[in-house]
Amino acid sequence: MPFVVGYGIAIIGALIAYQLSKGKTKKRQYIVWGITLMLAISPFLSFALGLTYAAITENGWAALIMWYIFPVIFVIGLIVLVIGIFKKKEQRKEADL
Repeated sequence: MPFVVGYGIAIIGALIAYQLSKGKTKKRQYIVWGITLMLAISPFLSFALGLTYAAITENGWAALIMWYIFPVIFVIGLIVLVIGIFKKKEQRKEADL
């Protein structure tokens, strides 16, 4: 049951990211979620999904699917982080009088 550890760490990482980004600006939320996706979610979730798939197919080589899942989730996290870094600060629109 080592895949349960992977799912657990990914869920804990998502919960921590949610707590850190709650009530913050969109820019800060993108940065927090990008870092979380890259460091906490992608490696552990891909590990857990790979082991789960290998257990279902009863083939140890099937666990190598994590080599394909990890870069995809990592790149998504990198894109979210870059969006957060380069996003302009939100400006308030004043009502016309």
